[in-house]
Amino acid sequence: MQIYLPIAEISLNVFLLLGLGGLIGFLSGLFGVGGGFLMTPLLIFIGVPPAVAVATQANHVVASSVSGVFAHFKRGNVDIKMGLVLLAGGFLGSTVGVSVFSLLRGLGQIDLVINLAYVILLGVIGVLLMLEGGRALLRRRRKLPTSGRARRAWAAGWPLRMRFPKSRLYISALLPLSLGFGVGVLSAIMGVGGGFVMVPLMIYVLGMPTAVVIGTSLFQIIFVSANVTFLQAAQNQTVDLVLALLLVLGGVVGAQFGGRFAARLPADTLRILLGLVILGVGGKLLFDLITPPADIYSLGVT
Repeated sequence: MQIYLPIAEISLNVFLLLGLGGLIGFLSGLFGVGGGFLMTPLLIFIGVPPAVAVATQANHVVASSVSGVFAHFKRGNVDIKMGLVLLAGGFLGSTVGVSVFSLLRGLGQIDLVINLAYVILLGVIGVLLMLEGGRALLRRRRKLPTSGRARRAWAAGWPLRMRFPKSRLYISALLPLSLGFGVGVLSAIMGVGGGFVMVPLMIYVLGMPTAVVIGTSLFQIIFVSANVTFLQAAQNQTVDLVLALLLVLGGVVGAQFGGRFAARLPADTLRILLGLVILGVGGKLLFDLITPPADIYSLGVT
């Protein structure tokens, strides 16, 4: 069953889009990520223009993150205070990022920048998650202490310190503000919720407990992605509402199953699995970038 997407200007199978939404929603609830790091490349793979994929899937990130937050909030795994500090930086970063997106689009370089940014970030983050997850697994099996206290002591040395009782932290507010700003910029340019970057940084830089990180990450993703969606629609007119609705329908259902399944897996196993998913997507993007096209020249109809 085909449906025409007016902004993307292509026709795609309805059940394919619903399935993609459900898959990314499941990953959102499972790993505490918005899923944009996977949805944007998948939309590009099936023919959606990169600029439209980036702007539109932010709607899906909002919906799947809301659904995922409810699942984690019921278990008490959301640090609202930390989420608000991250959100303050994220709002500023996403506003700046949309302006940069508009500039790159005007220069005709946005497609290349999106693909290169994904290859670099997914490769680095995926490798780091795999290594750290493996080390954590070995420490748990050998019953060795973790290194979280050293990271928290380093973070506590910054000025403007705040207490975050839910996460059992006393650190500088500048750290989460900076993380929120950086992820906000990525959200606007790459069409991601930022969870695949935010989750490891919250664990390894801020020293937050993994269980709290997932719910808190989803909490701030909701509002940052909503801001990106509004700004992209207003400034660039690249939000396809028909595509967004189909992705949202699948994502809301998938996130509930992912949130329930996450409670059954150890934290280090979740890190390794997330690393594998990230590396797989990054490898596919890199392959597409370096592989010569079947037709070197093609005619475009306007």
